[in-house]
Amino acid sequence: MLSDFGQVLIFMIISIGFVAIAVISGKIIGPRFASKGKDSTYECGEDTVGDTWVRFNFRYYVVALIFIIFDVEIVFLFPWAVVFKQMGLLAFIEMAIFLFILIVGFIYAYAKGDLYWDKPQPIVPKLDRQIFKSEI
Repeated sequence: MLSDFGQVLIFMIISIGFVAIAVISGKIIGPRFASKGKDSTYECGEDTVGDTWVRFNFRYYVVALIFIIFDVEIVFLFPWAVVFKQMGLLAFIEMAIFLFILIVGFIYAYAKGDLYWDKPQPIVPKLDRQIFKSEI
């Protein structure tokens, strides 16, 4: 009989085999010549207008990462809610600390302006030296 590690090894070999068969069969069966339609960018059946390599504002990625971080953290609330009655006050205190840290992180991201799509640049006041010269 195989040990648990042997079963995992066989499973990994079979998995790699399936992936290799899929990739190799795609190379063998698939078309080999590029065409204008194949090289074009697909936009929901519509022809693209303008350059297809548009540079996105990096703020889009920052907001997406912040969303994923908070979304994954909130997922931890479900298992806690399932065992809350069994664990009692200790579970409540631990989750209160967890939520406090999460809320502090959210407030920090909000105060820093990372939740806005278009972060405004700070307005630096300029000193008009003409006023001081006329008073002298």
